[in-house]
Amino acid sequence: QVQLVESGGGSVQAGGSLRLSCAASGYTYSSYCMGWFRRAPGKEREGVAAIDTDGDTVYADSVKGRFTISRDNAKNTLYLQMNSLKLEDSAMYYCAADPLRICPHPSATYDYKYWGQGTQVTVSS
Repeated sequence: QVQLVESGGGSVQAGGSLRLSCAASGYTYSSYCMGWFRRAPGKEREGVAAIDTDGDTVYADSVKGRFTISRDNAKNTLYLQMNSLKLEDSAMYYCAADPLRICPHPSATYDYKYWGQGTQVTVSS
């Protein structure tokens, strides 16, 4: 049974940092494209970043230069380091997995196969 469990969310002031984690189990983690998505109240889900099986990364323009996605295949864990957080980064953040070797760009309309339950990030002024 595939499980993706996010953690690390919380409340932070604008300009601060958070690191999200996503613990994966139930599948061959290293063979899957992994992505981070977010959904703010009243808005559609937005792709944030993705990392493919070779470790290549892609980012949404809105987070480029501030967020860093990484993966530890030995620990079956995905990370999202978020720096210089802005009010508009407030959202529920989800990790997702798909058996693609190369990840779609976050702006692509593509529905990953497996999803976590999400972790809330709230940025305040």
